[in-house]
Order: sequence, then structure tokens, then C-alpha cells
Amino acid sequence: MLLRMSALLLRTLREDPADAEVPSHRLLLRAGYIRRAAPGGYTWLPLGKLVLDRITEVVRGELIAIGDQEVHFPALLPADPYRTSGRWAEYGDDIFTLADRRGAEHLLAPTHEEMATLLIKDLFTSYRDFPVTLFQVQTKFRDEARPRAGLLRGREFLMKDAYSFDLDDAGLRDAYARHRAAYRRIFDRLGLDYAVVRAMSGAMGGSASEEFLAATPVGEDTFVGCTACDYAANTEAVITRLPPPVTRAPTRLSRCTRPRRPRRSRAWWSWPTPAGWPGGTAGPPPTP
Repeated sequence: MLLRMSALLLRTLREDPADAEVPSHRLLLRAGYIRRAAPGGYTWLPLGKLVLDRITEVVRGELIAIGDQEVHFPALLPADPYRTSGRWAEYGDDIFTLADRRGAEHLLAPTHEEMATLLIKDLFTSYRDFPVTLFQVQTKFRDEARPRAGLLRGREFLMKDAYSFDLDDAGLRDAYARHRAAYRRIFDRLGLDYAVVRAMSGAMGGSASEEFLAATPVGEDTFVGCTACDYAANTEAVITRLPPPVTRAPTRLSRCTRPRRPRRSRAWWSWPTPAGWPGGTAGPPPTP
């Protein structure tokens, strides 16, 4: 397709917009890549859409290369699967919810684990159908309390999500390793300075989680790394080792005789008399 600048829908800005907080947001607006439509929502203009499509194709190509199959789930989802999984309550105010004309509750999808699981449950009838990995590039929604930084923290965003279905832990580890390597190739092809760090699974769940973080001065996550090895972790997921126990030479104990408080037995009150103290008494309990 031949795209002529004379016919291109392009409007640039001379000055920084007042609501643009970070450099990426200012540049995207001034260069005519995006246009603000609502708080946390942006219209992709032709130049921006071309870039977005190129990035999407890089991601799609790497996933297809490792055997993933692309699907496309709806963005408007029924509430029941998310109530069953418990994530309707876990997400709380972070999701957009609505009811149709019949009163049935729905949500705008923040992620699609439940739908992918129901799809495989509906279609697969034998263990021979496994393993399989599905992926999609789909619009997601999150009810951000304070959208900020342009595309970095919006209420509507494009996300790639993949779901592997395996017969055993060995298959799960293999799928994880394949996707980890694919993500490295994606970040390398995009020329990003990134780090792979341990992370918390959060509402997504799972026994392990890693994040691919691109270093930026306006990021919202902080991670730490070891200078002597390859350990790196989000500050929320840092695990530190206990310091070695302190070993001390045994202390020699000496016997010390001192007065003790009165002690009660079944029938007697007694006040022991240490050596060198005036005499004590012992006898029946005093009468109140």
C-alpha cells in the first residue's frame, strides 16, 4: 500500500499538551501518533496504528513459531465463570461491570483465563488432545482509579495473553521455557533494554511468575538485582536468605543464692532462709 504524506491524517502539535506527564506521552501526542478520547483511552491515528501493527506482528510471529495457535475471545464476558473462579470478588473495583436488559451481569475482560479453560473443556474429549497452547492479541479493560502517563497506565489497552494446557508438570515447564525464550526474542527484536525478574502472580494466580521489565525513569515497578549472579526480582517478590547463626563460646555459669518469693504448697506456706539471713519460719497457713 502506498501512503502519501499529502493525504495522511496527521496533526502535529508545537507545544506540549498540559495533561502529558511523561516524555513518551508528550512525543506521541505531538507527533500525531495518538489522540486522547477519554481519561485512560486513546485513539490510534494512522502513524501510531502502523507502529502498533508492526509490534503486534513481531509478537504474533514469535508465538506461532513455537507452536501456539491464535484465537480471539470476546471482550464482553459473562460474570458466572469469574464468580466461580473467585476473581469477580478478587478484582473488586478494578474491573468494569455492567448488566444487560435482562439483568444478567457482565464484565469487560481484564484477562481471559476462565474463557480459555471453558473452551478447552468444551472441545477436548481425550488426553490425546493435549498439549495445546492458545494465544490472542485482544483489548483489555481495567478501571484505573487514576489513569496516567498516556499509554502506560490506561483503562483500555492491547495485550497478548497465552494459555498452555499440559498433561503434567514436565509439560508445563517445557511450555514455560519455550515462551520465556520467545519473549526474549521479542524484546531483543524490539531493541529494548530489559530485565527478567521474579514477580508476584497476583490475581492471575500460578505457582511462579516472572516479569520482563523495560528500564525507564517513569516506570511504576522497582526491581533489585544481584551484582554477583543473575538473580533479579521485583521488590514485592524479593526473597532474602537468613544470615548464618552467630556462634559464641559457651558461657560458664555460676551458682547464685538469693531470696525467693514465697511459694505455696498444698498445706503449708514456707519462706526458705538462705545462708547468712535471719531465721525464717515455717508453719500452718496464716488465718485470713
